Amino acid sequence: MKKLLFILSILLSTPVWAWDQTPPRPLDACRTDAPYGFPQGRQGYAECRLAYATLNDTQAKLPVWTVYTLTPTEALGCLPRTNAFVADASIPRGQRAEPDDYTGTGYDRGHVAPDGDMSFDPQVEYESFLMTNMMPQLGGLNRGIWKLLETTIRGWVVQRQQSYAIYAGPIYSAGDPTIGANRVTVPHAFYKIVINTATGETLGWVFPQAGNLGNDLTRFRAPISNIQQQTGLRFGFPGNVREIPPGTEWPVDFGQLTNAKRSRCGRASE
Repeated sequence: MKKLLFILSILLSTPVWAWDQTPPRPLDACRTDAPYGFPQGRQGYAECRLAYATLNDTQAKLPVWTVYTLTPTEALGCLPRTNAFVADASIPRGQRAEPDDYTGTGYDRGHVAPDGDMSFDPQVEYESFLMTNMMPQLGGLNRGIWKLLETTIRGWVVQRQQSYAIYAGPIYSAGDPTIGANRVTVPHAFYKIVINTATGETLGWVFPQAGNLGNDLTRFRAPISNIQQQTGLRFGFPGNVREIPPGTEWPVDFGQLTNAKRSRCGRASE
């Protein structure tokens, strides 16, 4: 009985999200994820993962930017969500966020590169749960309009059968509050830029840190120049870049996205 209890205690104390991390690759290995180059203007710890590249601010314990390219095939990944949140072992303790920094704070561990875009490969899906891909977001935002935008982008990729390059990250400053023992900065806003790699059409958004922003994505469209000013970053764009005015975004058919996902993965993956 004592031996059984000992084994059970070990099992219960082992995190269900434990998985084998691999070291980040050289940044140049992520050139395909960043077809227009990596954002410039800020310093930090840059790393290339299997499906995205990111620059981490080891003071704020936040990703300054994350960039990746989503293809029609990858947008229909079939792997279930693992919730495999874990600290990034490539960054020393004290310079990184830990999952427990968010516990009891009222903030979600909000993905920058979303799990739904990374569910086409097991290791890629796990790497989407590294804390270097997380930022504190109020639940109403993370599970509301931010998630709506993530799903909308997947819908565009699948409907148009074209790849999209995506920049995303937090907007924060020295006066913003912090959470957790490692003093993770709580951003006051968040940005996302989406580029159709075939046409050069480009859209940008800025969302304030707020709990319920409704579901009208056009309200939060922002000029790229404004995003660059707020973030201090300079983003790369294709030679045929054309910024789409608010209110003229591509339509999205969520039913078509659901049916395409069901056709490829079956109902169990929904």
